[in-house]
Parts: sequence; C-alpha cells; structure tokens
Amino acid sequence: MACREEEISALQEQLEHTQLKLSSAQESMCQLAKDQRKMLLAESRKAAEQVIQEALRQLEEPTLISCPGSADHLLSTVKYVSNCIEQLEKCWSQYLAHPEDISGLLHSVTLLARLTSDTIVHGGTTCLRAPPEAADALTEACKQYGKETLIYLAFLEGEGTLESVNSTAMKSCLSKIMAIGEELLPRGLDIKQEELGDLVDKEMAATSAAIETATARIEEMLSKSRAGDTGVKLEVNERILGSCTSLMQAIQVLIVASKDLQREIVESGRGTASPKEFYAKNSRWTEGLISASKAVGWGATVMVDAADLVVQGRGKFEELMVCSHEIAASTAQLVAASKVKADKDSPNLAQLQQASRGVSQATAAVVASTISGKSQIEETDNMDFSSMTLTQIKRQEMDSQVRVLELENELQKERQKLGELRKKHYELAGVAEGWEEGTEASPPALQEAVTEKE
Repeated sequence: MACREEEISALQEQLEHTQLKLSSAQESMCQLAKDQRKMLLAESRKAAEQVIQEALRQLEEPTLISCPGSADHLLSTVKYVSNCIEQLEKCWSQYLAHPEDISGLLHSVTLLARLTSDTIVHGGTTCLRAPPEAADALTEACKQYGKETLIYLAFLEGEGTLESVNSTAMKSCLSKIMAIGEELLPRGLDIKQEELGDLVDKEMAATSAAIETATARIEEMLSKSRAGDTGVKLEVNERILGSCTSLMQAIQVLIVASKDLQREIVESGRGTASPKEFYAKNSRWTEGLISASKAVGWGATVMVDAADLVVQGRGKFEELMVCSHEIAASTAQLVAASKVKADKDSPNLAQLQQASRGVSQATAAVVASTISGKSQIEETDNMDFSSMTLTQIKRQEMDSQVRVLELENELQKERQKLGELRKKHYELAGVAEGWEEGTEASPPALQEAVTEKE
C-alpha cells in the first residue's frame, strides 16, 4: 500500500513537472509570436515611411515630375486615401481586440503608404498647371500631409501606443488638399445646367469622331509615303505613322471604356432622377468630363498635323513628341474625370485603368519611334567633309559659328516668351477661377493655406 502511494506521488510530481514545462513552452511560444508581430509591424512601418519620404523628395525635386497632372485626378486620389485611413482605424481596433490577427493591419499600413505617395506626387504634378499662389499652397499642403502621416506611422513603434493614435491632423491636411484641388477644377463653361447631359454625349461623340478622322488621315499619309518615298525615309515614316495609329486605337478603346464607366456611374447614382438631371446635379463633375473630352479631341488633331509635317520633311520631330505627351496628359485628365465618382471595385473602372495603361504604352512607342527616326535621318544627312578644300571647310566653320550664335539668341528669346506665356496663363486661369484680375485676391481655401504657411 505504501509502495503504491509512493508511485502515485511520483507520478503526481512528474505530471506537475510536465504541466510546468508545457506552461513555460506555451508562454515562450506566445512571447515569440508577439515578438514576431512587433517585428512585422516595425518593418511594415519602416517600409511605409521610406515610400512616403521618397514621394516628399520628389516633391522637392521638380525635375523628377515632368508630366502635368489634373485636379480631377488629385481629388480622386484624396478620396481613396481618406477611405484607407478609415479602414486602417478599423483594423487597429480589431488588432487591439485580437492581437493574434495582424494581416489586416499590415495590409492597411502598406496601402496607406502607397496612396499617400500617390497623393503627394499627384499634388506635385497638379502644381505644374496651377497659378503660382495655388501651386505654393498645394505644395505646402502636400508636404504637411506627408509629415503628419510619418508622425502617425511613428506610433506603430510599440503596441501599447496604438490606442492613442489620432488621425485628425492627417484628415485636416487632406481637407486642405481637397479644397485647393476643387478650386483648381475647370470652370467657366457658359452652359445651362439642363443642357449639360446632352453636351457630355455630344463631346464624347465629337472626340470619337476626331480620333476616327485622325486615324484615317494617318492611313492616308502612310499610303502617300509608300508611293513616293524609299529607303530610310520610308522606313522612318512607316515606323512613326504606325506608332501614331496604335496610339489612336488605344485612345479609342479608352473612350469606349470611359463611356461605359460614365453610364454605370449615372445609372447607379441617379436613383429616380433622369440621366440629364444627374448630370445637372453634379455639374462640376460634368464640366470636368466636357473639358477633358475637348482636350483629347484637340490633342489628336494637333498630333496628326505634326505627324503630317514630319512625314513631309517640313516638321520637327520634337513637336511630334510634345504633342504625344500632351495627348497622353489629356487622356489622363479624362480618366481622372471619369473615375472620380466610380466604385473602386467596378469592373468598368478596371477596364478604364487597363485602357489608360494602353495609352501610356502607345505614347511611349510614339516617342521611341520618333527619337529613333530622328537619329536615322540625321545620320543620313551628315555631311561628307573628305572632298572639301581648306577654304571650303573654313567657310563652313564660320557659317556654323554664325548659326550657333543665331540659335542661342533665338533660344534666349523663346525662353523669355515662354515665361511671359506662363505668366499670362496663370493670370487667365485666375480670372476663370473667379479671382480678381490684377489683385492679390484668391480663393478662400488658398488664402487659408498660404496664411498657415506664412
């Protein structure tokens, strides 16, 4: 009996020892999991900070931002980042309640970094088309938003500080950016509200017709070149006109996708109202669509004119490249205006974004073919100096020196002209926005932002 009691006692001690070891192992596992979560959170925070800091660096370096943006695009980005902040706050609450699930929080942090970077960069590109005062105010607001977001992310250093995180400062900066962006939206269309719906359809149809006409003109130019040109010139013309045709086709696809998305937005948002009433109710959005459509149609016409001159040997390759960039910027404006009211999960929005990427690729192809063609033509036109006498070479040298001086003088004058044009552009843009021409008056949102900057 005593032996049995000793055996039971030994087993009891062994059980207690095993339970103690199990408890210790569980605590170690919990601590390890907690440490891993903290490490993941810290690394995600660092990566997010690097993305935002790079965007702020680009804002400080204007040379890194070359393609002008639109206020419509900026406003749509601000809308997305605002939704992301709300989602991040929900994920934090869930994380505090269930620390073992960190996936939602990590995703939200990564998304916040990307959208914040987009907001800062788009703010910088929008400044390229804004009046000086508005550009300064928008730049300052974007900088401040980036700094507030970095402060916000710094609270992710330790789990214990998550409860004290406050997004008010970030949201305030976004409100300023949105207010300035709204002031920069295109205005001044002298149209009755009840006519807006009809005008949108007319402008989109006119844009489609302009693209079709441009495509037909390019085909006609290509046929003429094949009939009258040979060798390098024919090869260059075929390559350039082929890339222009591809760009027009990509733009046509984008216009169709834009129409589909607009139709979806109207149908989902109008309720019992008619489409015309919806367009009239959302007149600012509608005017943005009209302005963007006009810009695309005009850009296509100008680009084909430039291509025609290049093919004939009377135009400049640089002008064709500028036109292709301009039409790409116009299509980006149309995309931004189309999707500003769209559901982010809309299949039509995904198709529009895919079409936009197609336009970007086609634009790059036009630029590449133009640069390549210019190089080939210049190589063909190089002079052969081997048969020239000393006197002839000296004469050519003097002529070249004179030409260099003439070009330098023309360049200086053209830069002065560009400066005056930009100044006048800003003045006219201010009048269109309702500012007082020739005074220091500015929209309230801009005055507030500039005052805080000072």
